[in-house]
Amino acid sequence: MTSPSPAPASPPPSAGAAEPPAGGGEPCPERLHRPWGWFETLAAAGPADAERARIGYLVKRLWIEPGRRISRQRHRQRCEHWVVVAGAGLLECAEAQLAAGPGTTLEIPVGAVHRASAGPEGLLIIEVQRGERLCEDDIERFADDYGRVIGSGDNL
Repeated sequence: MTSPSPAPASPPPSAGAAEPPAGGGEPCPERLHRPWGWFETLAAAGPADAERARIGYLVKRLWIEPGRRISRQRHRQRCEHWVVVAGAGLLECAEAQLAAGPGTTLEIPVGAVHRASAGPEGLLIIEVQRGERLCEDDIERFADDYGRVIGSGDNL
């Protein structure tokens, strides 16, 4: 009887902020980089795909680099639900601020101004969007740290 060969050594951690792993051996979705970090779409269905539903859904994973934040924004065509899965930071919706850590959730109604900011560990959020129209041009910006056009649909 032969014993199993040892697993190959893990690559050394990269320098700088720890980026979350891609996941359990599944093919990685396309990662779209932004000045604040990145996002990737995990699942999506339009109204025609969802049985007897008039709205669709889109599930994203967002990584916000340590000390960075997304623009202060709102959406007119969708609501969002955020679940923090790793890291720490601050979530804002309307006038409320919520300290965020693993397990923190936030419901963002259609039209609510919101923002997520990462602490020194970074912030990993699962975002579920629901609406009749789920697209990147449904972003109205009110403030942005990276010089992107305020009021534009220029991506997260």
